[in-house]
Amino acid sequence: MTRPPTLTAEGGDPAKPGPEAPPPGPEGGLRPGLRSRHLSMIAIGGIIGAGLFVGSGSGIAATGPAILVSYALVGLIVVLVMRMLGEMAAANPTSGSFSAYADRALGRWAGFSIGWLYWFFWVVVLAVEGTAGATILNGWVPAVPQWAWALIVMCVLTVSNLSSVSSYGEFEFWFASIKVVAIGAFIVIGLLAVFGVLPGSDNPGDGFGHLTDAGGFLPKGPGAILTGVLLTVFSFMGSEIVTLAAGESADPRRAVSRATNSVIWRICIFYLGSVLVVLCLVPWNDKSITDDGSYVAALNSIGIPHVGTAMDVIVLTAVMSCLNSGLYTASRMAFSLGLRGDAPRAFHRTSGRGVPHVAILSSVAFGFVAVWFNYQWPDTVFQFLLNSSGAVALFVWLVICLAQLRMRRVILRESPDKLVVRMWLFPYLTWATAAVIVFIIGYMLTDDSARSQMLLSLLVAAIVVAVALVRRALGKETPAAPAVEPAGAAGAAGAAGGVGYARRGGSPARAETAGAGRGD
Repeated sequence: MTRPPTLTAEGGDPAKPGPEAPPPGPEGGLRPGLRSRHLSMIAIGGIIGAGLFVGSGSGIAATGPAILVSYALVGLIVVLVMRMLGEMAAANPTSGSFSAYADRALGRWAGFSIGWLYWFFWVVVLAVEGTAGATILNGWVPAVPQWAWALIVMCVLTVSNLSSVSSYGEFEFWFASIKVVAIGAFIVIGLLAVFGVLPGSDNPGDGFGHLTDAGGFLPKGPGAILTGVLLTVFSFMGSEIVTLAAGESADPRRAVSRATNSVIWRICIFYLGSVLVVLCLVPWNDKSITDDGSYVAALNSIGIPHVGTAMDVIVLTAVMSCLNSGLYTASRMAFSLGLRGDAPRAFHRTSGRGVPHVAILSSVAFGFVAVWFNYQWPDTVFQFLLNSSGAVALFVWLVICLAQLRMRRVILRESPDKLVVRMWLFPYLTWATAAVIVFIIGYMLTDDSARSQMLLSLLVAAIVVAVALVRRALGKETPAAPAVEPAGAAGAAGAAGGVGYARRGGSPARAETAGAGRGD
């Protein structure tokens, strides 16, 4: 009979940590090296991707001003999903995040499947962003070929990630700071121009008139809102990165709580605020929105000189940030999979600085291969990689919903003091969020522009799930891994006083993992 998931460690003396826990050093343990300012910027910057700067134009052109409703709907889903993830992550911060929680709440197959799909998504992103950054740099210095720029950029960030987790945090702090300042300045300058009070502006300052003067607020009908949802949903991927990074901080519970509580204003300001400014400065059907990009078109309407070069710098910063975070995220997911026996054990080895060097190098190696595919077969092999990873965001969000439904009751039963973040109106909002995500998946299957992407993503997901089920049938699944992943001297989860979620079927004995993490 299947034992329900618990918040206890498996096996061993109830007064001691489980014997499977690897010691700190080369064989085991991430080290807390991220400071609060790093995590704050990771939380803020993680939700501002290059897609916001270069991809919002297509959504505006396809939907009109109603794209604001599309962004609001997707933003609401992200807020609710982050609340669920924050609830589980605050109770037990871990480098595997939702993959580890799915493993413990839904079964080994679920953790294995969503972990590998998420890793696949981010290593493909490495190729996409590496190529995008190389394109910009090649335009500035054409003497260096584009492939060489991609190689240089990826090598620099690989060295940074291999150095220490604090190096990743420092790079991301400055990348995110530039993005935040740029978006903030754009909103302030744009609003001044919207109301006609910006000195020297070429924009007539029509206020909110452009929201309705070109066919109304819904120029393409209410159905276009769903089209806008499909075009914007994937630009929000990355908000969950802070829950993976929190495990390598000194106070992960506080970091997760702050990130979860701030996600609402981050979405309102950076997405809804900036897109609203664009729509107020430029008519939604102006060709410059798709030809030049929505933000460049808006700034051009104001008359700011050299706006194209300035936007290239900002987009390059966003690309570098995404590359940096993508490599970090992919390596930590690979580390967690290795620790749980769902990937080669070498993936969970760490260097003397507490960095999972094998996982990092393996992830970037696939990224380099994908970049090569992009140059050799951009319309076949690489397009397949893009489409087959495109819907992973929806799969991740759905798994978070299902895992949280089960883990809330487990936390309340076994360690209610760890429930410092609570999902609102549980379980009704959780079920409603899951239903909306399933609806979006179904709608993508009916939409001509999104059907192939969803079908290929479902195919890859089915293959990964099949591999997980075959492994279970053949008895290839390893025994339960450590309930709490150590992070050097303090322990990533132990630093928060967290307890581990044991997998199903283990010993009911309870280990005082919080004390073990403190070194008591």
